[in-house]
Amino acid sequence: MQIYLFLSGEDDSSFCHKITKALSEGWVLYGSPTYAFDATDKKMKVGQAVTRIVADQPYDPDKKLADYR
Repeated sequence: MQIYLFLSGEDDSSFCHKITKALSEGWVLYGSPTYAFDATDKKMKVGQAVTRIVADQPYDPDKKLADYR
């Protein structure tokens, strides 16, 4: 089964660390990052989708994605 996660945050080094951590846990980049200006915060925001293949198992919407193995 393939699981999907969309990570987002301010366009700064902490976001890069968030993506790097996900990659180190076996997630794979999916598509291109997206950027948007948050007029309320007056800051750029960035998002990146990642996916990971896990063992076939029933999908449970109450289960944390990190708990799928």
